Amino acid sequence: MTTIQFNNRLLGLQDKLLYFALSLTSNDEDARDLLQETILKALTYRNQFTANTNFKAWVFTIMKNTFINNYRRNQKTRNTFDGTDDAFKVAYRQNYASETPEMVQSVVEMNRYIDKLEDEFRIPFKMHTDGYKYKEIAEHLDLPIGTVKSRIFFTRKKLQEMLRDSEGNYVN
Repeated sequence: MTTIQFNNRLLGLQDKLLYFALSLTSNDEDARDLLQETILKALTYRNQFTANTNFKAWVFTIMKNTFINNYRRNQKTRNTFDGTDDAFKVAYRQNYASETPEMVQSVVEMNRYIDKLEDEFRIPFKMHTDGYKYKEIAEHLDLPIGTVKSRIFFTRKKLQEMLRDSEGNYVN
């Protein structure tokens, strides 16, 4: 496929790409940014397109992957640099106005229990609740991924036990 053919096919998909971007972002400005970024990536990586394959699927995959990567980056940035000490409020910011005093007290109590844990359990658990993936935690702490997963699992069990002992009932 020549450069002109490539560019014409890409421009021919622009309206469909914009519609797809709107379905992903639900925001006109973000959709146009995503469209622009997708077109730029398609042009930049034009030589990676395999001739006689589905061009439309290739471009739509670029858009979907770009959206997912941007979303993950934004989530990590929002959780990492939010500045609040309360991970519950960060994760459930949209419901913050409807929080009851009991919910706030439960979060405070849960954080108190988490802070009592040994570093080997507390650090991976807090990183996980802050949005880090198991692989990222393993790399950061220089641990095998299986160790990270088991520590997070056992931390959940310990917290359930602590809550059960303090409240007299079981909390999932």
